[in-house]
Amino acid sequence: MAARLSLAAAELNIGPIRVYSCCFIVCTEVDMAEQTEAKGPLPVVDWVKIPEGGEPYLEGHKCKACGAIFLGERNVCSKCGSRDRMEAIKLSNKGKLYSFSIVHRSFPGIEVPYVSAVVDLEGGGTVKGNLINIDPDPANIKFDMPVEVVFKDALGRKDRDGNSYISYFFQPAA
Repeated sequence: MAARLSLAAAELNIGPIRVYSCCFIVCTEVDMAEQTEAKGPLPVVDWVKIPEGGEPYLEGHKCKACGAIFLGERNVCSKCGSRDRMEAIKLSNKGKLYSFSIVHRSFPGIEVPYVSAVVDLEGGGTVKGNLINIDPDPANIKFDMPVEVVFKDALGRKDRDGNSYISYFFQPAA
């Protein structure tokens, strides 16, 4: 069987076929010149938008029927049920702290403690993220405190092409 697969691979001008148990894997050579070069930071979530030559921003979707604003793309409004009446909008970079939790236990590799926060943005939209540049002590964090959205590198992670990831965070407003 392996001989027939090798002959088939030669006829198709593809790399050798190796047989592992009952799985067939086609091996091809990868030309290093074909790999793409790093192009810049990639958004860590779909609602972080990075325009070419512009500053990153959060994108929401607003219902044209009732005005409700949501994070993430959708076709149906969760508030009024309207279909195909959603439009993409740029969300504000300013808001107020609605709720927070100080996290003391997390996944391996994640520094603790950190502040997980829910923020109501000016003009509409509610977003969950981490509150940074503040001591994670309840005495320092106040409900309704003004915060701003900042965009930073997401934990130094990179994809196979060397692109870094960018995420959003909240910090106390200046």
